[in-house]
Amino acid sequence: MVITKEICKELTDQEMIKRSLENIDYFACVYGRYETRLLRYIMKISQANSDEANDILQDSFIKVWRNLNEYDDNLKLSSWLYRIVHNETVSFCRKKKSFGKDKKVSIDESLPGMYQEETDEIDEDERYLLTHSLLDSLPLKYKEVLVLKFLEKMNYEEISDVLRIPEGTVATRINRAKKLFKRTALKESISFKQ
Repeated sequence: MVITKEICKELTDQEMIKRSLENIDYFACVYGRYETRLLRYIMKISQANSDEANDILQDSFIKVWRNLNEYDDNLKLSSWLYRIVHNETVSFCRKKKSFGKDKKVSIDESLPGMYQEETDEIDEDERYLLTHSLLDSLPLKYKEVLVLKFLEKMNYEEISDVLRIPEGTVATRINRAKKLFKRTALKESISFKQ
């Protein structure tokens, strides 16, 4: 039997897992449903290039497959997958940093200063670049909670499941991350007007 996108769309997460354990072909449903979101998450919390991000995703899905029997259906599948991807991404970042591979040479040193002009508005592309530049400057523990909360639209419970920290810690980190983000933006003299 050929597993099509239509078949996958009709399955719940728990049904996909159950059927994947019985027939490996159904694992394509899990991959297809979550690939884009997880890849986006990897790109947001790491400074991995496209090839590196795809490698992290592939390694993550290998771990998912190996541990499929361990999946606790009391957890949301998405939280479980994000946790595995998160751990793989953090491991990648640590390895990259430990070998000095995270050092980058800026081609255009004037980039941060070019936004300090006397202008009242910035366009959406500039806002996107500035936001992600500021996000990349934050420590990982703050960057990851902001990405999960505001870009991945997760609630505190889901973030708690992904990061394996209490919900109170999630709230504290989000609060501190927002303050640090704002201080960093002000320090760079960047104004975000709505």
